[in-house]
Amino acid sequence: MLPALKLKDVQYDTIFEDLSNKSPLLLQYNPVHKKVPVLVHNGKSVAESFVILEYIEETWKHNPLLSEDPHERDAARFWAKFGDEKVLTSIWEAFISEGEKQEEGIVKAKENLKYLEGELNGKKFFGGEQIGFADIALGWLTEYVDVFEEVTSMKLITEGELPLLSEWKKSFADAPIIKENFPPRDKLVTKFQALRETNLLKNVIK
Repeated sequence: MLPALKLKDVQYDTIFEDLSNKSPLLLQYNPVHKKVPVLVHNGKSVAESFVILEYIEETWKHNPLLSEDPHERDAARFWAKFGDEKVLTSIWEAFISEGEKQEEGIVKAKENLKYLEGELNGKKFFGGEQIGFADIALGWLTEYVDVFEEVTSMKLITEGELPLLSEWKKSFADAPIIKENFPPRDKLVTKFQALRETNLLKNVIK
């Protein structure tokens, strides 16, 4: 959610968490889910990415991420939720699988990605000509899909199959305010390689 704060020119401090050794601070501010991200504002915490994004938009009104048009606002929220509940879930299922099960997962993931492709028709970003609410909510696609593809050699977003989504990925990732917040690629690859191996092992044990 850092891009949202930067787009609104809100000053903040970042604290990175080692989720294998969760700090007392994280457990204090997110005792229910015990995970990141967590936004702490005026001593009060807000958890979950989608909720944090809504909070940022409602708290800092300048440089709005949502349109004034009610239908466009609802559409942005819909695609943000769709990305979290459908797209991410289907991609993750493919990522932690192999063989025939992974192939089935890729088909399902691409079906969901095609809906995003359709929404980009005639637009540079989901928010129109500028980065908006849905773009930030779906921004994980620009960070993680390439990493997932590298770790597993599966192909999810290509110019041939999803040209609009592929171009959106490039435009979003190249925006200076986004690029400067990307985590190191090698660390992401190492992290997700370990996560995939752990989940594959669980599947074998089952």
